[in-house]
Amino acid sequence: MSILIGILGLLIVLGLAFVLSNDKKGINYKAIIILFVLEFVVALIMFKTTFGLKVVEATSNGVTKVLSYGYEGVSFVTGGLVPEGGSVFFINVLMLIIFTSTLLSLLTHIKVLPLAIKYIGGALSKITGLSKVITFNSVNSIFFGQSESILAIKGHLDVMNANKLFIVCTSAMASVSASIMGSYMEMLPAKYVLAAMILNALSALIIATIMAPIKKDDDETININDVSNTNSIFGALSAGALDGGRVALIVAAMLVAYVGLLALIDGFFEGIIGISFTEILGYIFAPIAWIMGIPSSDILTAGSVMGTKLAANEFVAMLQFQPLISELPEKTVGIVSTFLVSFANFSSIGIISGSIQAINGEKAEIVAKFGFKMLLSATLVSTLTATIVGLFL
Repeated sequence: MSILIGILGLLIVLGLAFVLSNDKKGINYKAIIILFVLEFVVALIMFKTTFGLKVVEATSNGVTKVLSYGYEGVSFVTGGLVPEGGSVFFINVLMLIIFTSTLLSLLTHIKVLPLAIKYIGGALSKITGLSKVITFNSVNSIFFGQSESILAIKGHLDVMNANKLFIVCTSAMASVSASIMGSYMEMLPAKYVLAAMILNALSALIIATIMAPIKKDDDETININDVSNTNSIFGALSAGALDGGRVALIVAAMLVAYVGLLALIDGFFEGIIGISFTEILGYIFAPIAWIMGIPSSDILTAGSVMGTKLAANEFVAMLQFQPLISELPEKTVGIVSTFLVSFANFSSIGIISGSIQAINGEKAEIVAKFGFKMLLSATLVSTLTATIVGLFL
């Protein structure tokens, strides 16, 4: 029964994307079908084959091992501040961003990541018939944050039409940065974080190219030098560390604000109508949780977490969801965890618009006009990915 509900959920998500399309006759159905097949094959391998499960486990263990070296630096700076067996979120989770950002910056400077992204994106373009810039940006968004992924294609912004710009922005919002992947893995099961990062790239292309179809440009060239602007290895290390520190502080500041405001709003609602704001979000998002394949007994809990993610951000929602993981069935944990791994929230509209404003003011005005539609598109991406994952749990 849950499989049938999941299939219904897929049809609803795709149907909504089709209804919102601004050029229904221009939709590249061949590309959509190929991307769907790729996504299902990847999910099948990751969750239903011995080989895939071993690869996911090995990757998760490898990432955990690498992150353990990052804790050496955190422990050196903050040694003694955290009692044995205790945990301080800023120290145990957010400071790790500094290490992962530094590592990402190093791999970018020595062109390991840019070359991999270029050729994977190029292969995806070849088999789907989609634009090279679009597929490059989609793969690039797996590793880099919203602003960085857009900066990597800044040379193409001037000639982008509104539809191509919409796809680029949707891919950026539907992704997360690899620099904060370790922090997510401290709160959610690692296998679902990895799955969401990969599958969201494909889901973003599916949803965005349905809503804003484009034609392939034959003369596109990708310059990987746009991905990094560091001049030396030590410069890359310094830039990565400083960027990671800024991100950690920004996330900490946002969490203080959002968690406090949500508590205030919850208290206000409980005092006035006897039900909290997060509980209201649960009722609003419960139908969406149900069509994703979440058991009926968990849809209010799941809906509350999903609503918090959209209203605030993924970190706030993950903190709300983390204590519940041990009490929920694996299917619910997998679907909700996958849904949470993206930047799809209201604040991201401003971040993406601001990033493009710094490069091209004219294009930023276009982004501002479709801001809400972009958020809806990125939310559909998260819903599509989570629903597909749920079919294999």
